[in-house]
Amino acid sequence: QVQLVESGGGLVQAGDSLRLSCSASARTFSSAAMGWFRQPPGKEREFVAVIRWSDGRTYYADSVKGRFTISRDNAKNTVYLQMNSLKPEDTAVYYCAAGALWNIFVPTSARVYDYWGQGTQVTVSS
Repeated sequence: QVQLVESGGGLVQAGDSLRLSCSASARTFSSAAMGWFRQPPGKEREFVAVIRWSDGRTYYADSVKGRFTISRDNAKNTVYLQMNSLKPEDTAVYYCAAGALWNIFVPTSARVYDYWGQGTQVTVSS
């Protein structure tokens, strides 16, 4: 069982930055990935970014590409999401997720992740 603890959310103004952290109690295997998803008010959960533990390969949703950066600290079993140039439409509850495999296909579907954090609220005012 992997436990995920997120931190770093808050209320900011448009154009500001935030960094989210997700600490995992354990890592599973080298081809596993950790991802960030978000759920805006009244909408479904959507993919944001993913990183593969073994080599740091990353993939982003088009809506955040160039503004958000996902990174990892292997020694700390922690994944970060640096969010720059935030927009009001980035307002959502952000979740980290773990346990998906990333061999050939990029794991962008929430259904392929086994473990989820509790979520952290990010609110961007205009």
